[in-house]
Amino acid sequence: MGHPGTLPVANMEAIKKVLLVGKALSCTLANISKFDRKHYFYPDLPKGYQISQYDMPLCKKGFLQIGEKSVRITRIHLEEDAGKLLHPTGSSHTLADYNRAGTPLMELVTEPDLSSAKEAQLFAQELQLILRYLKASNADMEKGQMRVEVNISLSKQKELGTKVEIKNLNSFRVMEQAISFEIERQTSILERGEKVQQETRGWDEKKKETYVQREKEEAHDYRYFPEPDLPPIMITQEQVNEVLALMSELPSQRRERFQKEYGISVDGAELFTQQKELGEYFEKVVSELGENLSSKVLAERIRLATNYMQSDLVGILQGKLITDKSVRLTPENFAELMIMLEEGSVSSAIAKSLLKDMVETGADPSNLMQDKGISLIQEEGEVEFIAKEIVLKNPKAVEDFKKGKGSALQFLVGQMMAATKGAVNPEVAASILITLLKK
Repeated sequence: MGHPGTLPVANMEAIKKVLLVGKALSCTLANISKFDRKHYFYPDLPKGYQISQYDMPLCKKGFLQIGEKSVRITRIHLEEDAGKLLHPTGSSHTLADYNRAGTPLMELVTEPDLSSAKEAQLFAQELQLILRYLKASNADMEKGQMRVEVNISLSKQKELGTKVEIKNLNSFRVMEQAISFEIERQTSILERGEKVQQETRGWDEKKKETYVQREKEEAHDYRYFPEPDLPPIMITQEQVNEVLALMSELPSQRRERFQKEYGISVDGAELFTQQKELGEYFEKVVSELGENLSSKVLAERIRLATNYMQSDLVGILQGKLITDKSVRLTPENFAELMIMLEEGSVSSAIAKSLLKDMVETGADPSNLMQDKGISLIQEEGEVEFIAKEIVLKNPKAVEDFKKGKGSALQFLVGQMMAATKGAVNPEVAASILITLLKK
């Protein structure tokens, strides 16, 4: 807030986190870095300047891979955050909130390698994931822990056109909407033969459109000069080694490892990467699936665990984290249920029913089945008796099966599962039905 007599202090923890992120994004780390004063006056920065970094940032020249595209990172630097301006609807005044002023803010700047709103969204989402994996920030956009500012430049020629910046976008949805609107706005201007004005714009959430905030300043307008109250930063190899020791597995590494190590699908690996806690839970489940197993049996149990987590468990959790205190399902009990499924001692229908109770109560599946009086019908003669009844009650399905309609068999198996409340193994049911129908 610019109170007389107050002096800035560099936050060493923030500097380490910037270096850590820089290393994760393959940046070149500076040996010597410094802070600069960036002069401008707005109500959210009452002292008239911001402590930032200009020509000697902490990190330079990295990249982030998004699918097939490598997005170049120009720089990552540290600066102080400004206050927050609030504009109450229908009023003629502005409120200034200085609670976050002076706190460390990491700013990352890319080269103009993104060419659509979707690409920009994917980039920002992957960056958020990396920040969370490194524990550099929770990067929760709703809480203002991560903000996005986009620069959009259109041209009919190969050269980049006039750049327009949209400030302080606070969600991925808003970012995609703002970029799409601005592309349409600039396209319309260019098609009329007019010139796009260099300016800074904001996003009006109600009108779903951008609006002019101010003309864009150039670097010389800020009158940068070295910050006299902070000495230059000397970064030693020992300090870099300390940072490297904090490096954890990155999202891209986890995706690749999960596919190779566990043989799971791209979608499964993506789920366990996006939901880091669920991925860690999955690995605990795998460790409980049994020892000295054949590769075929282990692969089947892993496949079942992946499928049940992707569909049934995620559906039951309804957005809650697997680590939430209300979720009482242990990795050991989940693994036991997968083993029972693979061995055929429980049907899929029963497993789905048990899983919900296991999440809520923490009970193991064997005890739950006993308490509920559930058991799988194993006797072949009993299964055949039920199958004959189903065949007699569904003559049209029988006729469709004999005409070669594969869906007819699925229907009849479904009828058996319904009649027994899932107490029959569907594969056994299908086998017995086929034998009966071919007589």
